[in-house]
Amino acid sequence: MIGLLQRVSAAQVTIAGEVVGAIGPGLLVLVGVQRGDDERRAERLLERLLGYRVFPDATGRMNLSLREMGGGLLLVPQFTLAADTRKGTRASFTPAAPPAEGQRLFDWLLVKARATHPQVAMGRFGADMRVSLVNEGPVTFWLES
Repeated sequence: MIGLLQRVSAAQVTIAGEVVGAIGPGLLVLVGVQRGDDERRAERLLERLLGYRVFPDATGRMNLSLREMGGGLLLVPQFTLAADTRKGTRASFTPAAPPAEGQRLFDWLLVKARATHPQVAMGRFGADMRVSLVNEGPVTFWLES
């Protein structure tokens, strides 16, 4: 399972002109589900997202996690993260989980996140989304579990 996390001062997801998920300061995470991913990998990714130290402490060093700073978490499904781009000029999506399995694991991750963290918003699986953000730093990390 892949999480591309970005430290943001604000982020939102819009579908057909309607805002379906928005946060203030926190993390926007694009989530890719790969073949063979399971609940164990999703849980490990969530642990890392909530505990990864990407926010500045009083000295300006990245020493605080999302859990510690209390910000929002915006989870956005993005199957293209699982693409194989090693050859040619067109991505292969063979490594991505089938849509039904991808949605099941994304939904499972969302339920776990909401049970663990007080501020969780989401994009919609399979929708044509417009994602906007203000990346702070910029700070972006690729996490895999």
